[in-house]
Amino acid sequence: MPQRRTVTSRSQEPRQRFAEEVKSLREKSGVSLRQLAEQLGWDWSTLGKLERGQTLGSPEVAQALDQHYGTPGLLLALWELAVADPTQFKEQYRRYMLLEAEAVSLWQYSVSAPPGLLQTAGYARESLAAGGLRGDELEQQVEARTGRRKLLEGEDASPFRVVLSEAVLRTSLKDGQAWREQMEHLGEASDRQNITLHVLAFSAGPHGLMSTDTMFLRLSNGSTVAYVENDVHGELIEETGRVERLHRTYDAVRDLALSPTESRKFILRMLEEVPCESST
Repeated sequence: MPQRRTVTSRSQEPRQRFAEEVKSLREKSGVSLRQLAEQLGWDWSTLGKLERGQTLGSPEVAQALDQHYGTPGLLLALWELAVADPTQFKEQYRRYMLLEAEAVSLWQYSVSAPPGLLQTAGYARESLAAGGLRGDELEQQVEARTGRRKLLEGEDASPFRVVLSEAVLRTSLKDGQAWREQMEHLGEASDRQNITLHVLAFSAGPHGLMSTDTMFLRLSNGSTVAYVENDVHGELIEETGRVERLHRTYDAVRDLALSPTESRKFILRMLEEVPCESST
């Protein structure tokens, strides 16, 4: 049997492959980064970050480059693979992210921060920076976190039920405008058909998940897994009995929360309290 040949020397890692293809197409066209930026009317430094794998940009960027190079769908497909690639996440989260990507329905209780699935880029950036991330690593993790939101978008979006502790809505960002955008995003999310959002007011009192962020994923095979996390530890739980007991605790917490209608009103009232950005 003849030895199998390597078809291409390009990277098999989706994020790096996207960067390599973006760079290769430009080099084949015979233009510099600055020349390409002039042709497209973009900042050349942004294109440089795409080629170095420092950012993935947006789907609109991938589509625009496909149109420019006459490669319909190629870069967009590679962009989608890169965004969905679990290796972009820190190692301890990768198994969970693989399961999240195939989930057919999701539930969550959030202690003090909006769920990653509902975070804006501004919120993700400030919270990740507070955890010590800087530079390219920070921007990559912001993209990875906000890229998860596509799971909740589109006609076939997975249903998502989330209970937010009131602390989530009262722990604001240092960047006032970014905080307003996050609150507006939560308000918009509460009105979406596939998202059911509850607020657990402080007045609900003590409960079984007071210090534990908890996520449940219903998978296509009918099984449910859970992920629990606090400030120092996270754990993926797949054993049926433990998941069931945890889900009963979650249901008890949800029963203490405001209804979706009252929760939306609660968020909008709090949004009114957020100072508007100064016009001067």
